[in-house]
Amino acid sequence: MDRPIYIREAAELVTLAGSSERPLTGAKMGELNTIEDGSVWIEDGIIQAVDRDAVIREKYGSRLEDAREVDARGRLVTPGLVDPHTHLVFAGSREAEFDMRLKGRSYMDIMAAGGGIHATTRATQHASKEQLIEESTRRLDRFLLQGVTTLEAKSGYGLSLMHELKQLEAAQELDGQHPIDLVSTFMGAHAIPVDRREQPDRFVDEVIHEMIPEVARRKLAEFNDVFCEKGVFTPEQSRRILEAGLEHGLLPKIHADEIEPYGGAELAASLNAVSADHLLKVSDEGIAAMAEAGVIAVLLPGTAFFLMTDTADGRRLIDAGVPVALSTDCNPGSSPTVSLSLMMNLGCLRMGMTPAEVLTAVTINAAHAIRRADRIGSLEVGKQADLVIHDVADHRGLQYHFGSNHTHTVIKKGTVVVEAGSRIHHP
Repeated sequence: MDRPIYIREAAELVTLAGSSERPLTGAKMGELNTIEDGSVWIEDGIIQAVDRDAVIREKYGSRLEDAREVDARGRLVTPGLVDPHTHLVFAGSREAEFDMRLKGRSYMDIMAAGGGIHATTRATQHASKEQLIEESTRRLDRFLLQGVTTLEAKSGYGLSLMHELKQLEAAQELDGQHPIDLVSTFMGAHAIPVDRREQPDRFVDEVIHEMIPEVARRKLAEFNDVFCEKGVFTPEQSRRILEAGLEHGLLPKIHADEIEPYGGAELAASLNAVSADHLLKVSDEGIAAMAEAGVIAVLLPGTAFFLMTDTADGRRLIDAGVPVALSTDCNPGSSPTVSLSLMMNLGCLRMGMTPAEVLTAVTINAAHAIRRADRIGSLEVGKQADLVIHDVADHRGLQYHFGSNHTHTVIKKGTVVVEAGSRIHHP
């Protein structure tokens, strides 16, 4: 049996306690439920106690010498960070397109010319599953050093049954091999393949009748996502795909209203989707519908930053009562980053959010966005012991010292996997 872990005397311990049943909205997003001079006691990978250090020492006094002590004095302790929207598993890179965009070509122009998603699709289709695992492992290692302990991984660069299954199988194997927990989303409807461009409904039928049933049969995904955007999948096609997923037990998510208002948020609300993501151009009606239905807005400020466009209005969504989460949207074309810390910076500096709100958005609300809030996202007795110790004394310091990775120590399921900013490998 592993030794207990005693995390002692954090300058600020962010618990987010009491938020596991539903995502936080409005003013509640700014309530972190912090403890000064806070400590945590962990056994068998599970949090056993969260309180002021004096209380922990009194409760476990006779066992303190048996525990592994982790000194958090002068530092911030938070739940492990959660990234609820990534395209982790892919092959290849697209630096040339970055240069093209800087010279005036738009993202959609590049995609229409066979670049964009189609370029990554070609590279991913040609890659073996072993190559996908190798490349994705390197990205996961960098995520871990950023304090990310759980992330969602979408398919969508296969665009055929065989290659979509290959992506999802790679994600499943990575989940078993890497400290970070992966939650898989099927996104066969990420783009219309080049050879189906003149027959989009034929490809929609393939997604519905061939891909979704097989993904569900093999239990390779929990969620079903679609890129609902003009020039990609219409609201009507998106509804068909998401409803088909529901029939097979795959919960709906949607890439919505990124390029122009297109009814994606309204569609998400009508289907009680778990989340609607992007939302740069969401309508007032879409926001109201999401708030009423409790659909989580997963905002992706890195994508807007990299594409040099306006960001989604986080302040507007929060004030309207929509629960908000933040994510990297890690992908090779529009957000080639693993820096969730930068997303928090952008949430404050470009989206009108406060430091407390962005921390909520990458912990408990992000956990709700992948249906994991019963076990992660807050520091409470009985939850999985996923924690990050940051090399700042106050949660506001994460954003004040922008552009930096402040992760000092990462504990995953009660095991120290990052210490003093370096990865610890366990046999």
